[in-house]
Amino acid sequence: MQVEWYGQSAFRLASADMMTVAIDPFGDMSALASARGMKFDYPPIAGVEAQLLLVTHEHIDHNGVEAIGGEPTILRSTAGKLESPVGEVTAVASEHDEAAGTERGPNTIFVFSFDGVRICHMGDFGQSELRDEQATAIGEIDLLILPVGGGPTIGADGAAAIVQRLSPRWVVPMHYRTPRIGFLETADAFLERHPDVHRLGASTFDTAELPAANGPLVVLPAAP
Repeated sequence: MQVEWYGQSAFRLASADMMTVAIDPFGDMSALASARGMKFDYPPIAGVEAQLLLVTHEHIDHNGVEAIGGEPTILRSTAGKLESPVGEVTAVASEHDEAAGTERGPNTIFVFSFDGVRICHMGDFGQSELRDEQATAIGEIDLLILPVGGGPTIGADGAAAIVQRLSPRWVVPMHYRTPRIGFLETADAFLERHPDVHRLGASTFDTAELPAANGPLVVLPAAP
């Protein structure tokens, strides 16, 4: 399976049989960034077509559905066991903050199997910890994609606790400070907690080409 990171929480997953899943896309953020006086220099997503589009929550840097072509099935900001072009998707209800969603609203954790890989994308998970019923609903996974940059989401400690609890094969950090973005914390504190880190020179990688590791392998794509 090919994985491409576009910055923040946006990803494209492509299978060997030419199926594509897009998650949390964004368009041109320059006007909003300027209005709020913050740096957001990730290029707008363009030229991506997908059969399935997942939106974890309704914030503008995550719900840019117009950026994705191909008339995809869209699953957005909802919980349940949902049918999709790639099979059943488990959408787990969670919160964007530590105050039961009263500060930043709800967040959806998406779990699904794709190209032989069981994937969990945490969205902008902001709870103080993963609840037992959420961990049970997620179940066993191969690839965990989770925020690590603090601020409106979990930071290094919370992310490391989730990695330990879910014990995935691969971990991809997201939603952290890079040279392209001027807020959040960097991924450094999270990376320091894990002995096996595979740093990439590109924003795209293939799971079949990742090295073996004794425990969860943290895969760090380059910022787009």
